Amino acid sequence: MGWRKKVSASLIVLMICSQAAMAGGKQAADAAAAGDVNLVVGSTATASSGSAANAVDGKGETVWQPSAADRKDDMNVWLSIDLGKEETFNKVMFNLNRADNLKDYQLLYSNDQTNWDEAFSKNKDLSASETASFEAVSARYLKLSLNLSKDLNVQLSELSVYNSTEAPAPADLQRIYFTDAAGKEYPNNSEIRLNKGEEAELFLKGELKSGSVVDLSEVAKTFKSSTMDVSVSPSGTVTANQVGASLMQAVVHTTEDLKTSDLWVVVDDPAAFQGEAYVVNSKLTHPRMKTEIGQPAVIEPQDVYPTVSLTPTVNGNVTGELIYNGNKTIDALPKTALTKGEAVEWTPVGKADQQGSYQLRLTVEQSGKEPVYESYYFTVLDPKSVPAGQSPIAFLGKDGKMVYVGDYRGNQILDFSNVGYMGGGVKIPNVPVKATVSPGDGDDTARIQAAIDEVARLPLGKDGFRGTVLLKKGRYDVGGTLTVKASGIVLRGMGQDEKGTLIYGTGANPRNLIEIGENVGLALDSGSKQTISDLYVPSGARTFHVEDTSAYHVGDQIVVRRIGDKNWIHAIGMDYIYNRPGGTVTQWSPFNLDFDRVITAVDGNSITVDAPLASAIERQWGGGEIYKYTDEARIQQVGVENMRVDSDFDPSVLDTVMDNDTTDPYYADEKHAERFVVFNSVKNGWVREVTGYHLSYSLVQMSRNSKWITVQDSKMYDMVSIITGGRRYVIHQMGQLNFVQRIYTETARHAFVVDSRVQGPNVFLDGEAVKNYNTSEPHHRWSVGGLFDNIKAPISIRDRAWLGSGHGWAGANYVSWNTEGELTSQQPPTAQNYAIGHVGEKVPGLVPSDYDPRPRSDGYWDNYGQHVTVESLYKQQLEERLGKKALNNIQKQPTVSSG
Repeated sequence: MGWRKKVSASLIVLMICSQAAMAGGKQAADAAAAGDVNLVVGSTATASSGSAANAVDGKGETVWQPSAADRKDDMNVWLSIDLGKEETFNKVMFNLNRADNLKDYQLLYSNDQTNWDEAFSKNKDLSASETASFEAVSARYLKLSLNLSKDLNVQLSELSVYNSTEAPAPADLQRIYFTDAAGKEYPNNSEIRLNKGEEAELFLKGELKSGSVVDLSEVAKTFKSSTMDVSVSPSGTVTANQVGASLMQAVVHTTEDLKTSDLWVVVDDPAAFQGEAYVVNSKLTHPRMKTEIGQPAVIEPQDVYPTVSLTPTVNGNVTGELIYNGNKTIDALPKTALTKGEAVEWTPVGKADQQGSYQLRLTVEQSGKEPVYESYYFTVLDPKSVPAGQSPIAFLGKDGKMVYVGDYRGNQILDFSNVGYMGGGVKIPNVPVKATVSPGDGDDTARIQAAIDEVARLPLGKDGFRGTVLLKKGRYDVGGTLTVKASGIVLRGMGQDEKGTLIYGTGANPRNLIEIGENVGLALDSGSKQTISDLYVPSGARTFHVEDTSAYHVGDQIVVRRIGDKNWIHAIGMDYIYNRPGGTVTQWSPFNLDFDRVITAVDGNSITVDAPLASAIERQWGGGEIYKYTDEARIQQVGVENMRVDSDFDPSVLDTVMDNDTTDPYYADEKHAERFVVFNSVKNGWVREVTGYHLSYSLVQMSRNSKWITVQDSKMYDMVSIITGGRRYVIHQMGQLNFVQRIYTETARHAFVVDSRVQGPNVFLDGEAVKNYNTSEPHHRWSVGGLFDNIKAPISIRDRAWLGSGHGWAGANYVSWNTEGELTSQQPPTAQNYAIGHVGEKVPGLVPSDYDPRPRSDGYWDNYGQHVTVESLYKQQLEERLGKKALNNIQKQPTVSSG
């Protein structure tokens, strides 16, 4: 990956060799050192469940994994090994996939498997890489007993047993460190890069209090590898097991544990994509066109067409088409035989004499299998034809509609117009009043809830509504939480000002004031799964192929799943986040993005959905799948409108901490209302015309199962909480296809914020945030497809690296359009972020820095320092899709105070 920096070859003079070469001299030398002989390789192993032999087969990539039923039985799993005869040993090493589920462990020994004695136990400072050293014992059988604190998956890779003869460390040892073979010390966060199956030697030295340097090769020590991607022997032989990265540390005990600084071993696999599942490895070339993710793939008129090259991993046939503007075939590749490993090239004949968009679409057929599709894209464009003051990748064509210029894989700026209530462009209705509440004495929670429940018992009308609960003017003390659990209910006040309706959160109980819907996810139909048969579906696409469409129909609700596997996590560098200075981070694990969509067309084996996919789906990173789903638990047609919210707080509680800095004293009480409105499992809902004061967390939170929510024409002032860690997220976006417009905020940390792994599109339009303590942003771990459109606020879309618990690349495929204020926009690997028409300071990212100098690329910036003439991307897209009436429908409507 481009931004990883290797330590130079002169610094890392490593003894790297293949497994085959190691089998001779190196293994023989190890055998001569009794302390480095693993006594259990190939031994007979049994376990409470699972394939016990995998723990002692000498293969770091295989694991012993106890069953879920075994874990749940008594939260204990065990592994027992028969050494074949009585052996003496004093050291045991093993690697786990995680340690956060481990309560404690014991090492037991026996000669008859009936009477067991304890050699070692540990119940604190547990890690995924454990080394147990103890007084030597002699026995034929060894048992490892793991007691769990959480019912989470357990995997163990390579338990090793040794009779170590290492010497104790010098008493005056004050520091230890890794060096290369020449004895030169590795700086903190140095990197050793290996290919899968390769080995390297770690060299450990120490510094005495006198300043003298000593070799620690014969001293008792523990080598630790943070993941199962890399294993390490007691002598310091590192083996690259699988793609990934591992933080290596050595520990030597004197009067205290001395530890090395951070040394990374990064493992690549040159043969990662050679399997038949990948079908072909292809590339597009052209002498004058960029073939980079996120960069416009443009050639000028009369230039030659690009060349596509295929190296198949299967035998079969390929056909191809060069398609102009989506429907006209310019040239075709006749059926051509593919032989595994033999390259094929195709350059369409002629020259590019027509401006427009082009697709090179290839179909690969194998005997007995469904076709697989591969496509490349480019645009023929005279740069002079881009109107002045517009973006060269998103501008108005001669017909007055947007022209998008994508990259060579077809990724382009998304169409964001499907967000919001009823899928966008639909006027929020004024729902008739069916129940009325007036302020009373004491707490009003129960009386308001009774009115909500009364309306919930009414039948749904043909329009999908039951009715509005109207809160008359005045103050309503709410010491609990109001819940809306049925569709078709609106909670309305009679004004946001001091003479209107006030919901006042009383008491010292942190809570949400209004919760809408249960927190229930979609029910996927696992039997409906179909594999996406495109090798690459670009970000922004609505149409893709699957193996079989026969069970799918227009109107079906589906999940389009984008799989992000271990190879992808490695490609974006998120298995290799530097530790927080002075602390630690959590490296990323593989995850999926599930896009909630509705089928609008089925044509052969292609499916079109209602809204674009906000992430590319790539076979090399795991590919994609679709599933039907049901969502009976998700309510809809619900809203909160036209009122004010405030909260009790203790003004005597003050603080000055502001994230990693300090500020003037501020109100920091947290024992009071946290959020005003929380949408849980809800679609087609809204909040409008509300004003908030003194909340600690959010005015509105759209949770993970929310969809088609609109939040508009609202304000937030004077938040009260500590200024760190999840607080002061005024508009907290966790769902998808949600729309936020015309919001004003003060005193937020992250005023307009998107959570982790959020599947867009989502839009923030025409908002302003002032008196900010931090930035509006995608906050962590790869949310996709957000638009900041005419937002006046500091905005950051970047690699957050070690911040939080290892937030890393926070957002991908984001667009900042005609924004104002400070802006950071960086390009994540495999995706892009776009900054168009920004006015304000361009702020560098957190990284690169002196601590982590690995380069990161800027996002795609154009028209920096001046707004583009397409004033609003979202409004332009909405008008193109639904017409001017849709624009009128999202304008601010007259406030309704009654029914």
